[in-house]
Amino acid sequence: MRKFRNYGWDDKLFYIVSYFLTCVIFVVVLYPFLFVLSASFSSADAIFSGKVVLWPVDITLDGYKTVLHNTNILTGFLNSVLYTVTGTMINLVMTMTAAYCLSRDDVPGARIILFLFTFTMFFGGNMITNYMLIRSLGFLDKIWAIIIPGAISAYNLIIARTFIQSNIPRDLFEAAVMDGCSDIKYYVRIVLPLSKPVASVLVLFYAVGHWNSYFNPMIYLNTRSKFSMPLILKEILISNQIDPSTVTDPELQMRLASLAISIQYALIIVTLVPVIAIYPFIQKHFTKGIMLGSIKG
Repeated sequence: MRKFRNYGWDDKLFYIVSYFLTCVIFVVVLYPFLFVLSASFSSADAIFSGKVVLWPVDITLDGYKTVLHNTNILTGFLNSVLYTVTGTMINLVMTMTAAYCLSRDDVPGARIILFLFTFTMFFGGNMITNYMLIRSLGFLDKIWAIIIPGAISAYNLIIARTFIQSNIPRDLFEAAVMDGCSDIKYYVRIVLPLSKPVASVLVLFYAVGHWNSYFNPMIYLNTRSKFSMPLILKEILISNQIDPSTVTDPELQMRLASLAISIQYALIIVTLVPVIAIYPFIQKHFTKGIMLGSIKG
């Protein structure tokens, strides 16, 4: 507050307006989430009557019980975890390795390769050609159809490459070579540990992308047992109900009709939990990784 008193009137006005707009945007963004969270713990009658505004009304866990007893939802959740973990690991390894190679000035054709990666950000094949490619590779209805096509994001590659160029000096590589360090050892023992901020950002980007992926699973997966969480969520939200035969609890089967709206909100929260859980662990690296990776191209 002392610093604020010493500011001129124009600076004070700027900060007041900035804080006010920030609070408004925060409330606008936060309220839908709080409403969905409150509705997921409220009874269906309270939701339909409009009693749920900010806090839960007639608190009940029936929606969550139904979700946890639904075999399709559990299968979709586990499939999404598998796709997300496997895909993110492949994304991170390939992106960081390519970024390191393209950050080296002594790699032949590095600029041309980087241009080709950048070219894909603006021009790419359409849905039909992509489908024909996946089919010719034999990836249809397999996990590789979800993971391999997006193994490297050109945007994330540029961020990682710029981070390595800006924050890992060339002198460090020369000193390591003089000590007998090979290129692989230098990459694994020096580059990767120093690249934790940008690697954390890439993990968040890729993991959220895989977890929320809807279009590729819908196009390339045919077997219901391989469906990801977004596909199951789509079916339930569109049909506004859950098939009673997929619920293992007999009591819940009798109450599905009145629980439909509560189930939808509970399912949305269950879908959001993994993303919310992972964010606090990498939040401290998020801003640093992005800003340091975008200083220069």
